[in-house]
Amino acid sequence: MTTTGGRVNRGPAAASDNRQAILRAARRVMAERGYRVPLSAIAREAGVGQGVLYRHFPTRLDLAFAVFEQNFADLEAAIVPADGEALGRLWREMVAQALGTTAFVEMVIEARRNLPDYDGQDRLLALIEQVLPAARAAGRVDAGLAPADVALAWRMVLGVVLTAPDPDTARAAVDRACALLPLP
Repeated sequence: MTTTGGRVNRGPAAASDNRQAILRAARRVMAERGYRVPLSAIAREAGVGQGVLYRHFPTRLDLAFAVFEQNFADLEAAIVPADGEALGRLWREMVAQALGTTAFVEMVIEARRNLPDYDGQDRLLALIEQVLPAARAAGRVDAGLAPADVALAWRMVLGVVLTAPDPDTARAAVDRACALLPLP
């Protein structure tokens, strides 16, 4: 079926592509303009109508959690292979995500009291627990470093990112903070 604009409407066959386009656009637009950006701007950036966006993500939080699920997939990929370097790869991915998805972090922080069952922190700790022993054995981190210490350092990075006046300042401050931390 051809639309009045000359584009072919692929209907349900386009659903997966539309979802991915929305997620990419949300990351980009919210990183630039914050999480309060109108969802219509995200739909426009993705090249879809608002109805398509809302079919995939009925609420702003649904969109944020879809991005978080992609983030967890990236974190899981970072720890393969689970060798002595995996904690370093995991840490670098965590920091990159903190810098790139701050708007989503802000949104979930605001919504936390309404989402007591969200297991993101537990999932992150489980990933750290998978790779920390190999990092200790390889001498990459202090033998006394605990998973909760790594999670605390990450929350500190998030605090730096969330309170920085702009992305460049955040990146520079995170680089300085990471240089002070005993992580690979």
